[in-house]
Order: sequence, then structure tokens, then C-alpha cells
Amino acid sequence: MTKGDQAFRAASNNERMEEMTYGGALSFLRRRYSRDLDGVDVAVSGVPYDASVTYRSGARLGPRAIREASVQLAELSAFPFGFDPFKTLSVVDYGDCFLDPHHPLTIPGTIEKHAEDILKTDTKMLTFGGDHFVAYPLLKAHAKKHGPIALVQFDAHCDTWEDDEGRLDHGTMFARAVAEGIVDVSKSTQIGLRTYNDSDHGFEILTAPWVHRNGIDAALDIISARAGDTPLYISFDVDGLDPAFAPGTGTPVVGGLASWQALELIRGMGELNLVGMDVVEVAPAYDHSEITAIAAAAVAHDWLCLLAAKKGAKGLPIGRL
Repeated sequence: MTKGDQAFRAASNNERMEEMTYGGALSFLRRRYSRDLDGVDVAVSGVPYDASVTYRSGARLGPRAIREASVQLAELSAFPFGFDPFKTLSVVDYGDCFLDPHHPLTIPGTIEKHAEDILKTDTKMLTFGGDHFVAYPLLKAHAKKHGPIALVQFDAHCDTWEDDEGRLDHGTMFARAVAEGIVDVSKSTQIGLRTYNDSDHGFEILTAPWVHRNGIDAALDIISARAGDTPLYISFDVDGLDPAFAPGTGTPVVGGLASWQALELIRGMGELNLVGMDVVEVAPAYDHSEITAIAAAAVAHDWLCLLAAKKGAKGLPIGRL
């Protein structure tokens, strides 16, 4: 039996080989590195860009940190699902989007083209930022394929501040996405917010205090009722989590979601029409004991498990999650 370095030695996308948790070639969840998307359900990709930040930089190292933090999740059957998602779901680590940071105005188009090349093969994307601006070109590519997208945005910030043409800013791009019709705001929800804006831009906003008071099920009822069967994209900014659970980010705000709340919310979206996800703003230089990257990896892992369950993976009955 072949053992170790399955990221490049595995013979198939559904294989899980024995690894030393603390050794071996790193990929997300030890998936095989490949750009052959024939028959692939999900391509995991990094976008190591953080020049749109308004406070602390460092999220360009996020994709690397999330991959490293995923190693324990690759060992056992998924909790609480009770299955190995990769027996059912074909997933590859596509590597990172290659960017030229010295020509910043090329960045949005490069990311959009990177996403279009993956999506045109009918492969879903799981993308790791990078700062939150990267969600804008990703959403543009998804909207070209699916039409206007229902967005669920986990965040401490609205990211709908006043925008202008060509601005590279991780705090304005969702206002632009709404204005351009990329996001169907009537189907979309922002969750975890705890900064103030005079306009909600049409989003349903479930602030972090609202979630704390009203609970997971109430939040999921609203998210599900708004999204319906519209193609749903989840954009997960780790600063949606409280800094106690995610200190490794550029713009931390106290009072946020606990990691367990975020996981319960993600796990509760399995009935929706999931078409893509990004996890952004992991800045490992500010992290402690990798807890931010570990939380980010777990959120992404559970989204993949939802897709595996949709494809027929069998584990615990859904009521026991």
C-alpha cells in the first residue's frame, strides 16, 4: 500500500492514503494536486492577494495557512456527518491563482478568468483568500454561469461602503456587486455584522447580537426563505468570528460569532442550491496556535461535506448532526 505524500502520489481523486499528520506534502485535506478537471466536482484554489485591505495586511498567506491547518480533518470520517466525503465527492487542489501584484489593475480580471476557466468545466469552486475583495471577481464569474447569485456573507463588516469604478477595496465591493446585478440582494443575507452603515443596500442583516439572542434555527429559517432555490454562494470572512476564535485577521471586531455557531450555520444550509464558496481574510501573522486557520479549514471542510451528502454520501441521519 502506498503511504505518504498523497497530494501528488494518489492515483485517484477519491483516494485517502495513510499520512503522518505532521509530515508530507500539504494540500487542502490532502487532496491530489491537479488541473485536470475531468469528472471533478470541486476545485480548491487559493487567491493570495491582500493589497485591497484597509487595516492590517497579511491575508496573502491565508491559502497556505488554511491548507496546513486542514491536516487533522483529512484523517478520519467527517464529524458530525459520519462519512469520508471523498469516497463520493471528487475534489482536487487546483493550486493558486497566479497574480502579478506589481500591476494591480490586472488583479480583478486575472481572478475572474481563473474562476471562469474552472467553472466552464462544470466544476464548483472552493476558494481561499486573500482579502475579501477577491470575492468580487469570483462572484462575477459565478454570475456569468448561473445568473444573479444569492449571497450569504459571513462578516463583521457590511462591505457595502461607497464605491467607485475601478476601486480595489475590501470594504466596498458588495455595493458594486449589487449595483451591477451580480448579486440578487432580495435573496441574500449578511450574518455576523457588528459595524454600522446607514444603508442595508437591501440585504437582510442578521447581526452577531441578533444571532446570539435568537439562535441558529431562526437565522437558518431566514437564510433559507430568502435564498429559496436560487444559486447560492457563501462568502465567509473569518472576521465574522469573534477575535477569541479568529484573532488571525486584518480587521478584528469584538462580539462576533463563535466558531460553533458558524459551523452550525454552514451545516444547516445543506438543502440550498450551493454553487460556490470562498473563505477569506485569514492573516496568519496575527494568529495564535493556528486557531483562525483551523476554524477556516473546518468551515470549508463542512461545506464540502454538504456537497458530498447531496451527491449521496451516507452517514448519520441529518437530525443527529
